[in-house]
Amino acid sequence: MLTPFHLAYHVTDLAAARAFYGGILGCHEGRSAETWVDFDFFGHQLSLHLGEPFTTTNTGRVGDKLVPMPHLGLVLLLDEWRALADRLTAAGVAFVLPPSVRFEGDPGEQWTMFFRDPSGNPIEVKGFRDMEGVFRG
Repeated sequence: MLTPFHLAYHVTDLAAARAFYGGILGCHEGRSAETWVDFDFFGHQLSLHLGEPFTTTNTGRVGDKLVPMPHLGLVLLLDEWRALADRLTAAGVAFVLPPSVRFEGDPGEQWTMFFRDPSGNPIEVKGFRDMEGVFRG
């Protein structure tokens, strides 16, 4: 059994973060105060604090595309990944890298998408047919 991680980072607007993480991503809100809010981020604790988001650069390679580094990532089973991709698309979220498949037909086959939260924090979500595929080479 995997154990949850805890990650805390800055956002510029808590109302916008609540609408995005709670409304669009479907994350349950936990504790909060005037300057921060916790979310159950797919079984992990994500703490969003008011402040200046971290700086990113498009230096990560995904195929022939450059994606933001550093970034937060999440791995879902393929059906959950597709449902999330549909929710993000329906909400009009601008993708850095639109939903697509990589390594098709190979042991490491995976689906991926990159997008940013309203504060510009980059998020990658990967989808796998089964969780054994996450570390398959």
